[in-house]
Amino acid sequence: MIDYDELPQNQILCIDMKSFYASCSAVMRGLDPMECYLAVVGNKEQSGSIVLAASPKLKKEFGIKPASSRMFDIPDDNRIQVVEAQMSTYLQISTELIKIFNKYAPMEDIHIYSVDESFIKVDGLKKLFGDSKTIAHMIKKQILDTFGLPCTIGIGPNMLMAKLALDLESKKVKDGIAEWTYEDIPTKLWTVSPLRKMWGIGRRIENRLNRMGIFSVGHLAKYDLKLLEKEFGIMGNQLYHHAWGIDLSELGAPIIEGQISFAKGQILLRDYKEEHEIKIVLLEMCEEVARRARTSKKAGRTISLGIGYSDADFGGGFHRSYTVDEPTNVTMTIYKVCLMLFHKFYSGKNVRQISISLSNIVDDSTLQLNLFEPNKTKLHDLGYVVDKIRDKFGSAAVLRAVSFTEAGTALKRSALVGGHKA
Repeated sequence: MIDYDELPQNQILCIDMKSFYASCSAVMRGLDPMECYLAVVGNKEQSGSIVLAASPKLKKEFGIKPASSRMFDIPDDNRIQVVEAQMSTYLQISTELIKIFNKYAPMEDIHIYSVDESFIKVDGLKKLFGDSKTIAHMIKKQILDTFGLPCTIGIGPNMLMAKLALDLESKKVKDGIAEWTYEDIPTKLWTVSPLRKMWGIGRRIENRLNRMGIFSVGHLAKYDLKLLEKEFGIMGNQLYHHAWGIDLSELGAPIIEGQISFAKGQILLRDYKEEHEIKIVLLEMCEEVARRARTSKKAGRTISLGIGYSDADFGGGFHRSYTVDEPTNVTMTIYKVCLMLFHKFYSGKNVRQISISLSNIVDDSTLQLNLFEPNKTKLHDLGYVVDKIRDKFGSAAVLRAVSFTEAGTALKRSALVGGHKA
């Protein structure tokens, strides 16, 4: 049994802006985010443009799903408004929201998880503002009064519990605020099924757990820890303790260390059939993944490549990974692995979607020299030098020659914010 008295008893809020992009766009047009029918797309001129966000009513009544529905899936209905994303505006509003959080807690107690989700530690603020639920109501009201934007809030003794309260209960209660304590674990957490509803468990992990006879979080909590560790390694230990609501990470640290990765995904504007064109985009994307890793002073060993085929070829595709001997954040090393995976699994169909990720992450603090790679140190340092130039003069300041070809996408995407129009 777990002795919860020995675990952290913090008061952490997890705040999620409801349908953030769609809500911002609705308010900018004088509409009620909760009552209107509005979809945000990347480009209105392309019928296949992905739906980036949808208002709650559009999702509920028309079944439009952000990130999976496309503009041509939106019904021809006079009530529905389709607008283009305004990423710079969304980011500006997100920054203003942080200023509201900062009125209640110091910046060191605020962790920006994403553009529309944040964690706030409110320990020791009871005498100033009241208990954690009172503070949650105050923040929620101030956001609504100031920006007209709705949000939901989860409260818990650690980041994991706050996130679970947010995802699994806050969206179902009338006031949009849910608080979970360790005492709630048997009745609220262990009943969760299917397992993918649990934060940190994706479909692949769920399938592996199902094959072990684990179908609910309760089953996971009561499973043999040694068997979980044998199957998943350190991840098995983390999954087991998360099933008991245990999270010892500091505010801002990743909930599961093994989940850290640096990734880049892109839906191409047209079908790519020629291999040399596909390789151009692969190289550009490897450059971006490597840059993101270097920005965080990280390197990784596992490189993954995902290829999605065109609907004209009835879809499909593949996703494969390869683990190298030494951690890397060098563009050409990542690219060579992606090329190897591409040549091994590519079936020759039209490509419409590409994703690349670098995982199995470690700090980029040591570099093992190799007699057969005399330029290894130079290549490693060169990446950081190029990053500094791009940071100072813009992402298009230094581009590879292939980016200026018809197949290249980096030059055009350099003018975008978050991959979309500013």
